[in-house]
Amino acid sequence: MQRSAESRRCYACGSPRLLRHKELYKLSLAHIDCDAFYAAVEKRDNPELLDKPLIIGGGTRGVVSTACYLARIHGVRSAMPMFKALEACPQAVVIPPNMEKYSKVGREVRQLMRELTPAVEPLSIDEAFLDLSGTENLHKAPASFVLAKFVQRIEKEIGITISVGLSYCKFLAKIASDLNKPRGFAVIGEEEALTFLRDKPVSIIWGVGKALTAKLNSDGIRTIEQLQSTEENVLMKSYGVMGQRLYRLSRGQDTRRVEPEHEMKSISAETTFNHDLSSSDDLVPVLRALSEKVSHRLKNGEIAGHTVVLKLKTQDFKSRTRNRQLSSPTQLADRIFHTGLSLLEKELDGTKFRLLGIGVSDLSGNERADPPDLVDIEATRRAKAENAMDFLRNKFGQKAVETGYTFGKSGLGRPQTPSEHVKREEKD
Repeated sequence: MQRSAESRRCYACGSPRLLRHKELYKLSLAHIDCDAFYAAVEKRDNPELLDKPLIIGGGTRGVVSTACYLARIHGVRSAMPMFKALEACPQAVVIPPNMEKYSKVGREVRQLMRELTPAVEPLSIDEAFLDLSGTENLHKAPASFVLAKFVQRIEKEIGITISVGLSYCKFLAKIASDLNKPRGFAVIGEEEALTFLRDKPVSIIWGVGKALTAKLNSDGIRTIEQLQSTEENVLMKSYGVMGQRLYRLSRGQDTRRVEPEHEMKSISAETTFNHDLSSSDDLVPVLRALSEKVSHRLKNGEIAGHTVVLKLKTQDFKSRTRNRQLSSPTQLADRIFHTGLSLLEKELDGTKFRLLGIGVSDLSGNERADPPDLVDIEATRRAKAENAMDFLRNKFGQKAVETGYTFGKSGLGRPQTPSEHVKREEKD
């Protein structure tokens, strides 16, 4: 920051990275987004990767989870099939995702966010909205100064970089954080909102996906300026409730508040196979390993799920989702696995699958999870055995004990494809 408009460097630190804006001292709603998060964490932990294009993902049938900016220069993008990513950047280093490590770093970043303000609304593992209104007395500085120091603190203490978008509403704060990545700090003020949005494509609007973009384009609407010149009732007549959102957001009108608490909907784990699988011998060990991953997350989070959900994707990309509600919430890998197994067995008709996933939904606290089963004594014994395994794993590592389902099954019981990941979904 600087005092003189003519100055080319910050008067305090001498940095040439200056930010001038007439609303800089009054704006307080920010969107913070970690830059190429998974790749940044891996480069932090392995300096040999710093100058190399890096892709997190992999497997011939997998997809790109994220790519560093060097890889993006070559055209690599998130969710791109791995074979296309390697065609675009054959020299890239490919690393499978380590969700436990990324989750740990994400929690560290979030904890530092909460030291700035209690109004933190996480959107994912690596991004969140922050509302710093009313914190000037606490920090003895406006939000923009606090965020600039926060950027430096993340780089120094966590070892990764972030980008910040500062505005008066969520919609524009999120757009701003994407403007100057990586290590970006962009501001969009209220006075300039209409002008800033005018020449942007309609696809930049929150909630406008590919289908609606195609519909708008077919109706001759391609830019936000065209929405700004259309009456609200006309848009609502053509696009229903979404028409009202188009009208308001195209004018920078967004009254959504930062909501600190989000209730999770589900926790799941899935993996995409390098080769399509159809047999029980191949699929069951994977199901067991994924059940253990989900169980591990549930136990760490002190939560439980009331419904087990099985997910399959066939070789022709058709999805199958099956679910079963339990008599009581669970966080045990054994219950998740056996429930998922009973659902999976009904699908084993020779169909080849490219993806398998298991998860739980209807989440709650773990206070009433997994009561003793007075009918199925064997299930109670397995639960005790699992608790003993957890003790050993916590003491000696996750691979200290394995079940017969996963041990020695040609690696299938330990999914290693980089597309395998744990999902933690949250309510909007």
